[in-house]
Amino acid sequence: MRRMDDETRLRMAIIDKARWMNSSGLNQGTSGNISVRHGDRMLITPSGIAYDTLTPDMIASMPVDGEYGAWDGPKKPSVEWRFHLDILKARPEVMATVHTHSMYATILAIARKPIPPCHYMIAAFGGSDVRVCDYAKYGTKELSINVLKAMEGRSACLMANHGMLATGSSLDKAMWAAVELETIAKQYYHSLLIGGPVLLSEEEIDRVVREFHGYGLKT
Repeated sequence: MRRMDDETRLRMAIIDKARWMNSSGLNQGTSGNISVRHGDRMLITPSGIAYDTLTPDMIASMPVDGEYGAWDGPKKPSVEWRFHLDILKARPEVMATVHTHSMYATILAIARKPIPPCHYMIAAFGGSDVRVCDYAKYGTKELSINVLKAMEGRSACLMANHGMLATGSSLDKAMWAAVELETIAKQYYHSLLIGGPVLLSEEEIDRVVREFHGYGLKT
């Protein structure tokens, strides 16, 4: 039996994660998308294809540098390829990005409410809050610019009237971060219903950020 090469395994991992995020309730339908850096290329879920029907060859491949927007594959990349690609170009430490329309993160994004330091796990995203980027139509360069601005010094953001995204040093880490972001969004949402959270100090969050280096998945 022929062994899968690294790229094929990575394409299969993208499909597995895309299916998992839907079965877990982290996303619905084909509204989310996943990208992973592979050498000097970006692998990304295709546009409008049900995850259950995906095969490895359907994952689109795009150059990180080179002709902007060029792609290879039988299916065109997700309409959101711009912010995925621009994140990889601007943030060399990022290896994967997960974008979802998860319930509670999206509720906060619709209300344009950033997540404050209501729980120490906010530090997992690099600072004392998770910002909401300014609204722009899906798939546009303007949205990509807004996302990069909101992610300055952060590894995740909410997207106004849209959803959320989380990044990581691996696909597993990015998906872990997306789950953590949805969890803290849910906690914050419910705390607002009973009078609002008691926020942690900036000094406390700074301390936790320092201690969080290397926290969580190591791959």
